[in-house]
Amino acid sequence: MKSITERHQLILKKLQENGLVNVQELSLQMKVSEVTIRKDLKLLEDKNLLFRTHGGGSKINPYTNDKPVAEKEQLHASEKRTIAETAATMIGHNDSIIIASGTTMLALARSIHPEKHLTVITSALNVALELSYHKHVEVLQLGGQLRQNSSSVMGPYAEQILKDVSCSMLFLGVDGLDLETGISTTSLMEARLNQKMIDAAQITVVLADSSKIGKRGLGKICTLDQIQHIITDNKVSPGIVKALEEKGITVTIAG
Repeated sequence: MKSITERHQLILKKLQENGLVNVQELSLQMKVSEVTIRKDLKLLEDKNLLFRTHGGGSKINPYTNDKPVAEKEQLHASEKRTIAETAATMIGHNDSIIIASGTTMLALARSIHPEKHLTVITSALNVALELSYHKHVEVLQLGGQLRQNSSSVMGPYAEQILKDVSCSMLFLGVDGLDLETGISTTSLMEARLNQKMIDAAQITVVLADSSKIGKRGLGKICTLDQIQHIITDNKVSPGIVKALEEKGITVTIAG
């Protein structure tokens, strides 16, 4: 049996390699109880060496706060642009897609230059405005309560329209992507609308720069088994990519 110092060194080593650690896996590897591992994580958190999460620990604070859209647009701008350009290549001729809200979704709209007809359903006002200048794009703007921090609408009116919609793909921006809890946003109402978008699409593609991975928002959108594809940037941990792929998700590293 390893000493407490040896356990802590191993936990921190795995945390450095993968960005996350799991209580059950550590318990099996070190042949100690899960209670012991949780106590170890608590001690390491008290020393500001990690953040405890449900079922494990993380090297970054997993809880995210909402920010104004203008401020969010400046964060990780180059990564979002590269991710958006990669996502745009997935859109086919005469396609029908849903684009959710968020600054990465706005970057996607700016990357779309269709030569043939494309139908886009969106909750985001800035996305609709950006695409309205393209003669080949037909935009269906969802209606409802305006959420200023994302320049988008949400609520029962938007959800009602989606009941009559069937699209090939949903492009979804998120505030958090966690291996255990799934994907989330900072708004409960927006999370509910995103759930309806997932129901209306054959394939859900999550666009998330690496700063979102390991984070959690207030509103849970869905678990990872409802996601088919994730596009992120090259700063993502290889351990995270492997864990996502083991769940059957296609992971594309943009750039």
